[in-house]
Amino acid sequence: MDIFKNRRFVILGIFASFFIVYAFNLFYIQIMDESYTALANQNVIRNVTVYPNRGLIYDRNGTLIVENDATYEIFVIPKQLKTIDTALFCQLLDIEPQFFKDQLTKARGYSSYVPSSFLKNISVEQYATFQEHLYMFPGFYGDIRLVRKYPQSSAAHVLGYTGEIGQKQLELQPYYASGDYMGISGLESTYEPFLRGHKGSKLILVDKFNREQGSFKDGLYDTAAISGHNLTVTLDIELQAYAERLMQNKRGCVVAIEPSTGEILVMVSSPSYDPNLLTGRQRGNNYAKLQKDTLRPLFNRAISGGAYPPGSTFKSLMALMALQEGSLQPNDVYPCFGGYRLGSHTVGCHAHGPLKNLSSAIQHSCNAYFCYVFKNVIDQSKFETTDDALAKWDSYLYSFGLGNKLGVDIPGEHSGHVPTPEYYNKIYDKGRWKSSTIISLAIGQGELGLTPLQMANMTCAIANRGYYYTPHFLKRIEADTTNYLERYTQKHQTKVEQRYFDEVVEGLHQTVEQGTGRIAQLPGYEVCGKTGTVENPHGKDHSAFITFAPKVDPKIVVLVFVENSGFGSAFAAPIASLVMEKYLNDTIADKRLYLEKRMIETDLINPKVLSSNETP
Repeated sequence: MDIFKNRRFVILGIFASFFIVYAFNLFYIQIMDESYTALANQNVIRNVTVYPNRGLIYDRNGTLIVENDATYEIFVIPKQLKTIDTALFCQLLDIEPQFFKDQLTKARGYSSYVPSSFLKNISVEQYATFQEHLYMFPGFYGDIRLVRKYPQSSAAHVLGYTGEIGQKQLELQPYYASGDYMGISGLESTYEPFLRGHKGSKLILVDKFNREQGSFKDGLYDTAAISGHNLTVTLDIELQAYAERLMQNKRGCVVAIEPSTGEILVMVSSPSYDPNLLTGRQRGNNYAKLQKDTLRPLFNRAISGGAYPPGSTFKSLMALMALQEGSLQPNDVYPCFGGYRLGSHTVGCHAHGPLKNLSSAIQHSCNAYFCYVFKNVIDQSKFETTDDALAKWDSYLYSFGLGNKLGVDIPGEHSGHVPTPEYYNKIYDKGRWKSSTIISLAIGQGELGLTPLQMANMTCAIANRGYYYTPHFLKRIEADTTNYLERYTQKHQTKVEQRYFDEVVEGLHQTVEQGTGRIAQLPGYEVCGKTGTVENPHGKDHSAFITFAPKVDPKIVVLVFVENSGFGSAFAAPIASLVMEKYLNDTIADKRLYLEKRMIETDLINPKVLSSNETP
């Protein structure tokens, strides 16, 4: 009896233990284990990311230049899929059956339970039709997304574009999730942390017909999205669009800056493109076409890639360095008999009037004069070696912002190239080169390379008589408390004292009044400028012009660089003067409309071939 009694207790103990374990597991599954709860909820509750409104961008005059446009995105939850009419689905969304299969395979590879993006950038009108049939496609749902829209269709290189985040960026920035958009280039990229805002989330109840029934628990667990900050930028979008018209069908760039602040008014790189091409369903196709375009419309010539020789626009800086060094006096005169000759070295010069002083040498853009100026700087007895002399010369250029990145607030800036003693020692060996070897630097040629932005900034330093502010686009960030603008209010002093600028500025004024830049004259303004005909070993010379006005208390600096267009007075000077006139007067005088028409209509990329019966 004791044996059976003991067996009964053992059996009861086993059953009790089994029941306890079972009850505990059931409790854990239903109450404690959130993964099961979440798995069940995904059948009736949809967790939707709420994307914030991206910050808007305004120009300096309050004109809206970047806004948001509503589109829809289709998501899929593979576990909820059932047999559907694939042909109808593809017809409603205008996609190919193969695309449908590929996207579904990708979604299943990502997760069977978590929603993943199936199709982006669907118009409001198309989604409205699709939504009427949504109950026929269990496992699919749509959500509104905002994409960028550029109402002015200008300033593509400055504004930049947004795009889907890449895998490398995902690994570096935990804020983003796969399928999110971010700024890829231009101001969209630089000010991404301010523009993007903060995402929210909401839980949506969905019935068995895939229809939304409202918020889960009246939105108790929802979090609101926070809109991004709006930006006001320094661009004058009307002036920008005008400069783009003048530069159409030409290779080159325009940079206009307010010298008293460093605010960039205009930055044109031509050829350009409509920024709206890089939004919407066709963004990928359009980007591929732009990349393949041999005219390189995606390339920002104003700041990126290789630099240009500045040509004769550099002569004013050459004079300032020599004045500061004491190797040049304002009334010094050097001979010019068709150019500069020293042994086997010859630098040709064009025919011009007699030289009376430094100002007249700038006015007539005499190559020989500035070769003598350069030689006298480099060959000063106070320098033990030519290396020391060139290092000193370089230091002046660096103080004007040349040879280094200026720090403009869009990505892709190039540092340009200021040749150093080490550079020439590698070419000629140390001690085997001298001033005559590198004499072409005197007139802004040779190994000297500047970005157009650097040329414009150099001109700002001259217009300001010895200082500049870092060129920039940011004017104001809405609700910003980070003092982000402080970096752009710091004055950068050059190594040339203020007292040496008047003579050079007068030479620039005479260049426009009586010299090679006469076409840039504007009634009512004392305009200063310098033409440049930049030698190009690969074809026709480039046309360059730097200018500012008024002479006293200047309001605007303009740099124009037109590739393969000849003399500086041919295209660069007229375009620069028209941009300046538009900014200062808000209109173009009737007597100069012919010039505007000629600049707009001239096609230097696909020039017209004249027949034997036509005259230019």
